[in-house]
Amino acid sequence: MAWRCVINESNIALLRALHDEHAAPLLRYVLRLTGDDQLAQDVVQQTLLRAWKQPGILQQGSEASRAWLYRAAREVVLTKRGTRSQSVPEESALDSWLVADALTHLTPDHRTVIVRAYYMGQSVAELAEALDVPPGTVRSRLHYGLRALQLALQERGVTGSD
Repeated sequence: MAWRCVINESNIALLRALHDEHAAPLLRYVLRLTGDDQLAQDVVQQTLLRAWKQPGILQQGSEASRAWLYRAAREVVLTKRGTRSQSVPEESALDSWLVADALTHLTPDHRTVIVRAYYMGQSVAELAEALDVPPGTVRSRLHYGLRALQLALQERGVTGSD
């Protein structure tokens, strides 16, 4: 399938900025999905190539671009695993629902740091800067938020593996 992308200074600058801003957190996210460093690097490259092939993505702004990149990376991982066309196993769907439901019962501060750290791959330093709080506060919110999440899951009949 042929693709067409206008190569101009503007698109090159946007792609460079997209890479500089999102490549490292995207790699952390994909590493959590795959557990394989080489595969994760390959997925990130393919994801950024997809963004390059769709210049409109590059012009949507940082947050929209980030969301698109994470979805695209997940699609690449699923395709590489050969599971994209298969339905999501019922257990996995139930687990996702239980976690999402439990997250709604956390305080907004706890929910924010957990989602941004574990789903968006942001580091403590990135979270501290984005939320304008000290890194120690971020670590504390993560600690107590995870404890609250564990309790919320136990209330739903999910037990820990400890």
